[in-house]
Amino acid sequence: MRITKIGHSTVLIEAGGTRLLTDPYFGTFGHIAYARVSPPALTRDEIGRLDGVLVSHGHWDHTDRRFFRGLEPDTPVLVPSGTLPMMRLKGVRKTVPVRTWQSQRVADAILTAVPALHLARTVGWVVQTDDVCVYFAGDTYHRPFMAEIGRRFAIDVALMPVSTYRIPLTMGEKSAVKAARDLRAGTVIPIHLGVQPRSPLLRTSQSPEGFERRLREAGLRTQVVHLADGASWEVERSLAEAV
Repeated sequence: MRITKIGHSTVLIEAGGTRLLTDPYFGTFGHIAYARVSPPALTRDEIGRLDGVLVSHGHWDHTDRRFFRGLEPDTPVLVPSGTLPMMRLKGVRKTVPVRTWQSQRVADAILTAVPALHLARTVGWVVQTDDVCVYFAGDTYHRPFMAEIGRRFAIDVALMPVSTYRIPLTMGEKSAVKAARDLRAGTVIPIHLGVQPRSPLLRTSQSPEGFERRLREAGLRTQVVHLADGASWEVERSLAEAV
């Protein structure tokens, strides 16, 4: 399996011939309150053929209207149950609503919606192929359900936020360490790093490097892979018991 970070929480997951994209966001401006730190590594048109799209929730930095409108009409877009009307307004044509713990097969992958907690109706996603299991957190806080995810799945790599702002919208460094422990993932790839508050007063010094330092201080041996936008990483199956 190859994981390519496009930018922010947009990640391309390729396993064999299966190509999946998470939380598509290709805007370069950002939002009135949040600036895009750097443009995405690929444009909407450069992504190419996809077998499916995974959406964790409907916030502006995770759902790209222009991308959805340009997507092939028969490409399934998996979304949290209850968000179908919103997603259709955002341009999604083949919407597949999925409930928590429900699974769908897309090409050669099994995709399972897992619990998440955010300021919107949301889920995380677990992507399983014959050899590798990947957890995509979307935007979530740390809660006890992460231990349940870790019990149900042998997670090789977790894509998750590890820093936040003064108004906490996702996990910060400390919570992300707790999540890594509960998930028992062999590897963590930090995501949700593509935007920042325009006001310096809302920014913090939290960072992926700070998360990794806290991880080591906690005695966890989880590998941290820092992917630059546009960089790819080949997933090798790791033993969750090593954490």
